[in-house]
Amino acid sequence: MEVREFFEIKDKGTIDEIVEIHLETFTGFFLTFMGRGFLKQMYQSYVCYEQSGILIATENENVVGFLAYSSNLSGLYKYMIRHRLVPFAWYSAGAFFRKPKVFMHLIRAFLKPSESEREEAYVELASIGVRPEQKSKGVGSQLIDALKKNVNFSKYKYVTLETDANDNEAANKFYQKNGFHLVRTFETHEGRSMNEYQFRPEA
Repeated sequence: MEVREFFEIKDKGTIDEIVEIHLETFTGFFLTFMGRGFLKQMYQSYVCYEQSGILIATENENVVGFLAYSSNLSGLYKYMIRHRLVPFAWYSAGAFFRKPKVFMHLIRAFLKPSESEREEAYVELASIGVRPEQKSKGVGSQLIDALKKNVNFSKYKYVTLETDANDNEAANKFYQKNGFHLVRTFETHEGRSMNEYQFRPEA
């Protein structure tokens, strides 16, 4: 198993594999409902924006897992709006017609990074996915270990992430096993209970 940073945006096949893993991992989630085209634009943005990135785990040159992160989510979302507004609008339109409530959810999603800005510099673990047949093989933990090695903790205080608090025992245990500590539980506008975890190297 090899974990490496994915830089080459011209490698469209890799982005397609990342999107496929997302769809397999996050069934029933809002971003999954937005569709394959929307996800492709989003993950391409993580690669292109200089303060974000994607780590991939490969086996026999096939992508078996990925981790998307950013040290400036607000800047990333502004980049998406500035450089990819038309394709995002196009793919959002299809989701909107299928479910009109999506519009407000999408607006809140794009506003959230600005609302959650903090004085401390930190890295957000935004998304991590592993192919179902590769789960329980340590792929996710290897991706998190690679992220920890990549983060300059003299510059960034911690790595943070959010995950569902309810009916999500496996994910919560996974993050705790990998050194993340629960710092708060909160409720979204949609009434979804979320846990925020942080990893600090001194913890």
